[in-house]
Amino acid sequence: MNFSAAPVFVVNMIGAMKRVWMHSAFVVMLVFFSQKAFNQDIVYIKIPELEKILNSPDDKLHVINFWATWCGPCVKEFPLFEKLSVDYGREKVKFIMISLDFPSQAEKQLIPFLKKNKSTLDVALMTDIDYNSWIDKVDKSWQGDIPATLIFNNARSRRIFHKGEVDEPGLRKMIDSNL
Repeated sequence: MNFSAAPVFVVNMIGAMKRVWMHSAFVVMLVFFSQKAFNQDIVYIKIPELEKILNSPDDKLHVINFWATWCGPCVKEFPLFEKLSVDYGREKVKFIMISLDFPSQAEKQLIPFLKKNKSTLDVALMTDIDYNSWIDKVDKSWQGDIPATLIFNNARSRRIFHKGEVDEPGLRKMIDSNL
C-alpha cells in the first residue's frame, strides 16, 4: 500500500462524509418543513370570531368559503380554492375556509382530509352548530346550504354572496371584479 496517498484518501473520505451528512441534513429539513407546511392547524371559532372575520376593516379582498368534508360539491371545489390562493397570493386576497363539520369529527375527518390534500389554506371550524343563530350574519338570503362563498372588502364596500358550487372561471370573475 502506498502510504503517501493515505492523507489524500482520508481527506477525500472526510469530504465525502461531510457531503453525505449535509445531504442527509437537507433531506431531514425538507421532510420536516414539508410536513410542517401541511401539518394543518385549524382554528375553532364561534359567533364572535366569525363576526370579527366578517367585519374585517382591512383593505383586502376576503374569500370565505363555507364547506364540510361530508359535502360532495364542497370536496370537489376545495382544490380550486387551494389553487387560487396560490395564484392570487396572500397579499392580494385572503382565503378562509370555514368548515361546518361537526366539532367532534375534527380529528377523525377534517384534519385527515386537510393533510391528505396538503392544504395550506386558513381553515376555521365553526363550533356553533345552531346555524340559525349566525347564518344571517353572513348573508340575509342564505338558508345555510353549502357550499357557499362570501367575497368582500369592507374598506371598499364590496360584497358578493354565492350559493352553491363555484367553478374556476366564475370564482376568478368574482374575485377580479372586486380587486
